[in-house]
Amino acid sequence: QVQLVESGGGLVQAGGSLRLSCAASVRTFSSYSMGWFRQAPGKERELVAVLTGRSSNTYYAEFVKGRFTISRDNAKNTVYLQMNSLKPEDTAVYYCAADQSMVRIRLGSADYWGQGTQVTVSS
Repeated sequence: QVQLVESGGGLVQAGGSLRLSCAASVRTFSSYSMGWFRQAPGKERELVAVLTGRSSNTYYAEFVKGRFTISRDNAKNTVYLQMNSLKPEDTAVYYCAADQSMVRIRLGSADYWGQGTQVTVSS
């Protein structure tokens, strides 16, 4: 069983930055790919970014390329999402997800999910 706890959300003005963190309670963290998703009110959940266990492979949704960066610290069992140049349309609840398969994460079928952290970007 893997427990995921997100933190770092909040209210920020457009153009600002936030860094989200997701701490995982698992012994073999480096064997898990990690992803970030988001869900805005009235919209479906969408994939933001994915990173493999050894950080050898990443995927970003087109709408965050050049603005968001996913990274991880395997010694701390934590994955991060650095969000720069935030826009009001980035407002959503952000969730992290873990799975030993990057493909399953990209399909939205990850085994483990966090509770989410709210990000609100004001115009």
